[in-house]
Amino acid sequence: MRRADRLLQIVQAIRRHRGPVTAQTLAEELEVSRRTIYRDILDLQASMVPIEGEAGIGYVLRPGYDLPPLMFTIEEVEAIVLGARLAGGRGDAGLARAADNVLAKIGAVLPPKQAAALEQAALYAPMGRQDTTPDAQLELLRQLIRERIKLSFAYVDLKGRPTRRSVWPLALLYFSDATLLGSWCELRSDYRYFRTDRIVDPQGLDDRFNTRNGAMLDGLLVSECTARIPLSTIGDGTARAAR
Repeated sequence: MRRADRLLQIVQAIRRHRGPVTAQTLAEELEVSRRTIYRDILDLQASMVPIEGEAGIGYVLRPGYDLPPLMFTIEEVEAIVLGARLAGGRGDAGLARAADNVLAKIGAVLPPKQAAALEQAALYAPMGRQDTTPDAQLELLRQLIRERIKLSFAYVDLKGRPTRRSVWPLALLYFSDATLLGSWCELRSDYRYFRTDRIVDPQGLDDRFNTRNGAMLDGLLVSECTARIPLSTIGDGTARAAR
C-alpha cells in the first residue's frame, strides 16, 4: 500500500469511529505496526489535519474537517452507487431524486478512473417497493426526524384498535414490503415502532425534542422492542413493536 493511501485510510478510519480510536485498533485495521501509526499521525498533524489525542488514549478528528470526493477509492465509489440505487428503489420520490443528484454531482468531479467505475458499476437493487405509504407522508416523516420535531398521528393496530399517538420520530427502517417508524411513544412511555402505511393524518407539532446527542437513537436500536421485531411477519403487521 502506498503511504499516501495509508494516510488517507487513517483519516477515514478515525472519522468512521464514533469515539476515540486507539493506535492498536488502527494498526489492526490497516495491517501495520503501531509505530507506523504513531509516525503517520504525527505527519498528518504536521500537515494541519486536525487529529486530536495521544498514544495510549486514542485519536479523534475535529469536527468540520472533510476530504474531497476526488479521494474516493474504487470500492467507495461502488458503495455510493449501490447505496444510491437502494435509495432510489426503496425510498420515496424525494429520496430517489436525491440519489440521482448525488451520482451526477460526484460523477462531475471524479477523475477518469473513478468516473469510469461510477458509470460501469454493475451493482443493482430491486426497483419499486411493496409498501403503500404515500411518498408525501414518507417525506414528511424524514423531515420531522431530521429537524427533531414531535409527530402526532392516528394509528390502527393489527387488531383494529385505534389510538392517537404523539411520538418523537427517531428513525425509518426500510424492509422489502414495509417501512417502520422507530420512535419514543409518549402514550406508552417507551420505544415503539409503527408501520408507516397504518399511520393516518400525520401532523408535525409545534414542539421539538432532544435526542440527547444520539442517546435516544441508540436506545431505540438496542431496545427490547427492536429485538422482538419478527422480520418474517413484517408484511402482515404482526410485529409486537409496531402495535
